[in-house]
Amino acid sequence: MAPKVSEEYKKERERELIEAAKKVFIEKGFVRTSMQDIMDEAGISRGALYSYFDNIEHVFIEVLKYDDQKDIQYFMPSNESPLWPQLKNWVEEQQIYIEAINQTLVYAKAEFFLTSNYANNKDNFPYISERYNQTTEAIEKVLNEGIRKGEFSPQQSTHSIARYILSFINGLMLDTFQLGHEQTKVKDQLSVFLFSLEKLINPKSAK
Repeated sequence: MAPKVSEEYKKERERELIEAAKKVFIEKGFVRTSMQDIMDEAGISRGALYSYFDNIEHVFIEVLKYDDQKDIQYFMPSNESPLWPQLKNWVEEQQIYIEAINQTLVYAKAEFFLTSNYANNKDNFPYISERYNQTTEAIEKVLNEGIRKGEFSPQQSTHSIARYILSFINGLMLDTFQLGHEQTKVKDQLSVFLFSLEKLINPKSAK
């Protein structure tokens, strides 16, 4: 009888496979990545990989979930520290990420969203909608916490501001991927964005 594998071991093994898959997706994009590529990168058998993932779309969605958690963690409100510096730090981190856009999943994401499997069967990929909602809700939670603490006096609804933040960052990412950060002037654009965001949120700590 084969020994039982603990849930902790399986989760750790799955995380390692996701990290290996992420590396391949960054290097090759979504369309040119195969399950065999991921097997080769992870150094595992076909049976082992398929025991965790059904197909390449399943792998990619799990990579997205793993990658998205880093952004969500940025928007965990702190009970002690002011929240405006937390938002500013996140925006400033985006500069590093966007200027290194060719080392990210942006290309693979763009390809995935244009594939016929996704474009014609969006209902089969509910996480794509969920990830947008999760991120905007996390941002909105920080903004609402700022209001509760008396730190923010927003000039528009927190619902709209959260979506404005995400749309701006996503648009800048896509433009920079297409044109390069030298042309899109990422640092300058983010500086203007922070200026407008400060006016929208009206944080006391910025006065």
